Amino acid sequence: MTMLTDTAPMDDARAKRNVAVLVAAQAFLGSQITMIFVIGGLAGQMLTPHPCLATLPISLIVFGSMTTAPWLSTVMQRYGRRTGFVIGALGGALGSVIGAVGLATGNFWIFLLGSFLTGSYMSAQGFYRFAAADTASEGFRPKAISYVMAGGLISALIGPQLVKVTTDLFVVPFLGTYLVALAINLIGIGLFFFLDIPKPAAAKKGPEGGRTRRQMLRDPVIVTAIICAMVAYALMNLVMTSTPLAVVGCGFTTGNAADVVSLHVIAMFAPSFFTGHLINRFGVERVVAAGLLILGAGGAVALSGVALGNFFIALALLGVGWNFGFIGATTMLASAHSAEERGRIQGLNDAIVFGCVTVASLASGGLMNCSGGDVVAGWTAVNLAMAPLLALAGGALIWLVLKPKPAI
Repeated sequence: MTMLTDTAPMDDARAKRNVAVLVAAQAFLGSQITMIFVIGGLAGQMLTPHPCLATLPISLIVFGSMTTAPWLSTVMQRYGRRTGFVIGALGGALGSVIGAVGLATGNFWIFLLGSFLTGSYMSAQGFYRFAAADTASEGFRPKAISYVMAGGLISALIGPQLVKVTTDLFVVPFLGTYLVALAINLIGIGLFFFLDIPKPAAAKKGPEGGRTRRQMLRDPVIVTAIICAMVAYALMNLVMTSTPLAVVGCGFTTGNAADVVSLHVIAMFAPSFFTGHLINRFGVERVVAAGLLILGAGGAVALSGVALGNFFIALALLGVGWNFGFIGATTMLASAHSAEERGRIQGLNDAIVFGCVTVASLASGGLMNCSGGDVVAGWTAVNLAMAPLLALAGGALIWLVLKPKPAI
């Protein structure tokens, strides 16, 4: 197989083939994450010795992703994307096996270990969007990232359906779901052998090796991209985690809650088919700004009432806002570093982003259950908590836009 060097011109025919592989991986392998996010809390509630720890398995998946991102990015920098993605899928397979053992033996702590290892797959999945940009021209790059993210729409439809048919396959609830997740990882590994992404040049010392992490964190574009991605993802997780509790607590059914979350997930990924086009037409800063405004609008709708329609509209806006904010921030970051620097900054970016998402997932339950006397007060606290983070991201974006551009 012919390999490109970092100095070779971008070949969008090659990029499109890579995007097709990554979309398939996002759709097929990514379905395990939606499966486990649906049942993780329910399985945790079944196993935990303390009811307040029921959602800890979900938090540990995100924590596992955060701690995996820095070293997995370094592996990809040294050995290539394919190696990193295979490691991630193997980590997901191991996590599925250990999670199944935890369920079969009724051991909550073993189950938590499996959740943590599942986070290594989630971390690898997070790099699909960067891999899509590796062989793309500047004009195709936003579209490549968007198309790969759009693959999540398929996984969002596949995952819940697999949960329905696997939950009660065995006497132990959810055991079948984890065994199917194991099969998904082992089969899905084969997709990565169709990738044709060149290994980056070996990092060199001195100026030819690119900037250090500390130097890159002084770059206004990189800092703004990290802040906006962090805020978009953390706020989405903060509100989504509490939504089923709020919907059911306000007197609606579990089925209603599932419908609200399903619409939210569709809204997260469906705009990806045109987000890249919007970035090319209007500029990345405007698309990220639109995402932040839409996130704020979702919070305002949630605060205006607790009718079922409010939940549907608020969560749909939350999904679209996440899409614009996160894809826009990813595009911004991908254009702000060299090939030699990508292993350093992409791993650091995802560690920061998923670190904040971990905090958000833990804070969501606390705000919902411990900040007032009833469900409405808790739901209000969750949505009010969006305001300071939106102000942070908005302020960073305004600072970037108003900052004088260096003379060429």
